[in-house]
Amino acid sequence: MRRFVTFIIVILTMATMNAQTLTERQKGLAACACLMAQGDLEGLEYATRSALDNGVTINELKEAFSQLYAYTGFPRSLNALGVLSKVLESGRLVDSSFSGLGTNETSPNDQTTNIPNDQTTKWQEGKPWTRPEIWDDAAKALKQGTEVQTKLSGLAFDYAFCPQDDYYLKAHLFGDIFAGDQLTPADREIVTVAALSGLEGVAPQLAAHKRGAVNMGNSQEIVDELCAWLDDMGLAKSKWPKGEPNTAYAQYFTGNSYLADMGGGVHNVTFEPRCRNNWHIHHKQVQVLICVSGRGWYQEWGKEAIPMCPGTVIAIPAEVKHWHGAARDSWFQHLTYHKDVQEGSSNEWLEPVTDEIYNQLK
Repeated sequence: MRRFVTFIIVILTMATMNAQTLTERQKGLAACACLMAQGDLEGLEYATRSALDNGVTINELKEAFSQLYAYTGFPRSLNALGVLSKVLESGRLVDSSFSGLGTNETSPNDQTTNIPNDQTTKWQEGKPWTRPEIWDDAAKALKQGTEVQTKLSGLAFDYAFCPQDDYYLKAHLFGDIFAGDQLTPADREIVTVAALSGLEGVAPQLAAHKRGAVNMGNSQEIVDELCAWLDDMGLAKSKWPKGEPNTAYAQYFTGNSYLADMGGGVHNVTFEPRCRNNWHIHHKQVQVLICVSGRGWYQEWGKEAIPMCPGTVIAIPAEVKHWHGAARDSWFQHLTYHKDVQEGSSNEWLEPVTDEIYNQLK
């Protein structure tokens, strides 16, 4: 009987964990928040279209971008709202998607055309925006904000070292800003964790908001999945150095790449979304690729492309024509080095990988 009960508990636990999966809507909010924090306006435009396609409302995005000014600054908040306005004015592009959030994949650099609004998927305005009552009552905003901050932190928090910031946090951030009703408290922390994941030098705040996300209604599994998803998509700030612009080899790349010398003949190459190198051949040497962040592709001439994600290792035989680069919706980093190097080894750079070939990759 005890064994049977244990079995039932395991099944119920698995069912609960399976149910606690990021929704497409949550992914849309997270992608927009992370790209806004990084100031990637081109990627943000792409992500905004996809988020709207996948159930995020216009007013929810306005609320998210407004809230994040407290974490990323007014310039990036206003720029993000500008992107949203641009997207709404231009209408939905055919086949728009971001990071696997839609059914078709298109890049902001793809040649797509506008189609009449009456033929597009209807984007949702969302619930009407209403002015929070506490905006007219500073004492009430401070009281409510203190309660929200206490719940998020898990204990009463007083920043006596700097009373100004203590007041701003309580009355303004957790009072005025959190008083909006477009996003739930759980949504707000999804957005905040995603934004902080895209920034450098904010590890203490990110750790605090990961805990706060659970306190505000998300499961620990959801928070863990969010962080893993941001990393897998190449959205989170990578732990691997980006390096300097790869100007010496720029003529052999489509898009921008960056190079960091890791020592010992190992380099970390960073590709922006859609960036790839030309077809090329390593003569008399084997090249090894180790994906450490984001998602990308490796393809040999005449063969199907192989997707690369963190942990993928590929040893490229000498004399094989090939290319490698980022997925259309993700940054991509791989370590590279050569082995079995023979006398007279060299690299032969060939023609670019055409958009026709690249855009067929799914």
